[in-house]
Amino acid sequence: MHRAVLVLLIIFWPALCFADQFSDSVGRYRVLPSSRIHFSVAQMGGAAIEGEFKRFNGTFQLDRNVGQSKVVITLEPGSIKAVDPRIEEFIKSEAVFDAANFPTVSFRSTGVKRSGDSSASIDGQLSAKGVTRPTRFNVAFKGRSGKTLKFHVTGKLSRALFKMDVGTPMYSNMVVLDMDLIGQKL
Repeated sequence: MHRAVLVLLIIFWPALCFADQFSDSVGRYRVLPSSRIHFSVAQMGGAAIEGEFKRFNGTFQLDRNVGQSKVVITLEPGSIKAVDPRIEEFIKSEAVFDAANFPTVSFRSTGVKRSGDSSASIDGQLSAKGVTRPTRFNVAFKGRSGKTLKFHVTGKLSRALFKMDVGTPMYSNMVVLDMDLIGQKL
């Protein structure tokens, strides 16, 4: 009997620890400017086109029922930084983001589903360049320090769906997003 209890405890201990850690984290958070939002687009026969959004803001609400959690984030394409200033200007231009006419890209979650002990998928609506499409991101919890939480977020988007497919097939139609988001409890 004691052995069975010990085996069950060993099996379920990681989940119980995460549940306790998560329940302590329930609340509303703002995305800190020290977060990193990186993107890349593969290029046929060359290095990927890469950059980062330098201005963004957002909030997320963690709920005890993970499915009720919410995320809202807004990015400013005019703040994109890349290795080459010519690439920056092209990405901001009418051919890609058209930052002059569409100064923001926004994401609003519609559902969160836990996919592991410390991971989830987030479905939502992404709006860019006047187009709104359903989008999914994968999230991994990376830790807590005081009133801040860290998450690693990844996703892939089709440029064509947002009228940004200039240069295909030389440049991949897929944009790979890789983000390290830090949230501070409000």
